[in-house]
Amino acid sequence: MSFKNDAFINALFRRPTKYTPVWIMRQAGRYLPEYRALREEAGSFLNLCKTPELACAATLQPLQRFSLDAAILFSDILTIPDAMGLGLDFIEGEGPRFNKSINSLAEINKLIIPDPDHDLTYVLDAIRLIKAKLANKVPLIGFAGSPFTLAAYIVEGGSSKNFNQIKKMLLDAPEILHQLLKKLSQAVILYLNAQIKAGVDVIMLFDSWGGLLADKDYAEFSLNYLKEILKNVLREYQNKSIPSIVFARGSGARLLQLKLLSADVLGLDENTNLALARNILCPQFILQGNFAPQLLKEDEATIKKEITKALEIMKGNPYIFNLGHGITPDIDPEKLNFLINEVHQQSLNWV
Repeated sequence: MSFKNDAFINALFRRPTKYTPVWIMRQAGRYLPEYRALREEAGSFLNLCKTPELACAATLQPLQRFSLDAAILFSDILTIPDAMGLGLDFIEGEGPRFNKSINSLAEINKLIIPDPDHDLTYVLDAIRLIKAKLANKVPLIGFAGSPFTLAAYIVEGGSSKNFNQIKKMLLDAPEILHQLLKKLSQAVILYLNAQIKAGVDVIMLFDSWGGLLADKDYAEFSLNYLKEILKNVLREYQNKSIPSIVFARGSGARLLQLKLLSADVLGLDENTNLALARNILCPQFILQGNFAPQLLKEDEATIKKEITKALEIMKGNPYIFNLGHGITPDIDPEKLNFLINEVHQQSLNWV
């Protein structure tokens, strides 16, 4: 499939690009006034996610404002546990909360593996709407949370500063945790394959909380499940190759372990040494991200200097410019606009 703006997809397939492509994690978010108005109209974040027309509008908003090279589905990684019957809500100032947490094998056994075509129809409907509205302007990224990340929220009952409950389960009952992770892996595979069939061009796994794990536990409780998912998601559908991205937050000290993954792209957080990651992970992987979100609070001269540093490190290697974490609500949209245009301009004809 060809796109009017093919910079991102060309980078994913290691084809020449006229500049380094840019997209931003959480690019549809509260830093945008038009997003805040849309969320107000929806009445709640969850309703915004579950109303395909509104989710489509949120997905497209940043593309209407910025020269971004990819769209990412507006949704949330917790759609799967919500569809499992845990009763998701988002509390202002606290984050996600479930009506119940899962802490025993009996509770895990009762969890359903959602059928995406039935239990997550609103996501697939949103994808079809977005694809129609995009009209092949840019590729669309679909996504899911990693099994360990989803388990962290499920066992805790929502967001947490330290996720002590899943750490306790890992120590006291690792076999029970594995049962939950296996079930979540099955759910993620079904979900991502349904997203691919609905039309996404790229899939991404957010391993947001794998960094909580001790080094000795990382492969067993996070990496192995990522490998299982990547082995079972569709790599091709209707004669279209589907690239994969893994964002392994907090894994900068585990770069050699990440080499065991079969993903096409590895997303790096801002605490990872970019030059070291390049030396260890390239050319096996295309790298994405690493630019610190807080740098967008600095003046344009500082932002420009830091962009130059990153591009110089990655020069000669396929690279997708992104932040090392989702953009925060306190960022001036004009700073993001400056960053996107500066990356494009500085890297013009470099790659």
